[in-house]
Amino acid sequence: MLRYVTTNAGKVREALSYLDDDVTQLDFDYTEVQASDLGPIAAHGAREAYRYADEPVLVDDAGLFIDGFEGFPGPYSSYVEDTLGVEAVHRLAAAELDEPRRASFRCVLAYCDGEPFEASPNPIDRDDRTVAAARGAEQDAEETEALPVKLFTGSVNGRIVPPRGEGGFGYDPIFEHDGATFAEMSAEEKNGISHRGRALAKFSTWYAER
Repeated sequence: MLRYVTTNAGKVREALSYLDDDVTQLDFDYTEVQASDLGPIAAHGAREAYRYADEPVLVDDAGLFIDGFEGFPGPYSSYVEDTLGVEAVHRLAAAELDEPRRASFRCVLAYCDGEPFEASPNPIDRDDRTVAAARGAEQDAEETEALPVKLFTGSVNGRIVPPRGEGGFGYDPIFEHDGATFAEMSAEEKNGISHRGRALAKFSTWYAER
């Protein structure tokens, strides 16, 4: 059974539409490392979650990247949402940026099951910071074994608008794609075009042959 590591049930619902019933939620608070890219953050979380669960795990890291702010909030989207709030991000963009206030949602899914991967178009992260930190200390071989992580990416372009809609979560009310915010879309509509949905589509195709 695949464990989707998240505290957000909405993400699990999105995953179920691509992975049928072959996924369950794992509420595990892994360490979020500081990085300028989503990939290393998700990969580190997947390794930590796999060591905790000892089962195949899927971790995602996603963010809202605003072009006029050089990608901010990007990897810090969750922190900014918790501290400033979604509406404050819109107010900042409206005050500082001219229309159309272009932005993109991006997602990286990181999969780890303790086994190596064959080469494919999807990148493999082999940098295990936990292993590097443990060198020189007495550790079991299993704990210090490098864990490769498979990465799957997805993105969708749009623009920042005043909050609209009652659905979705996070920045969905202020992100408009093709005339509608993510919060105005049904779950099925959003899943079909969202950054996470696009990453899940790639992952599900690969995972079916794993």
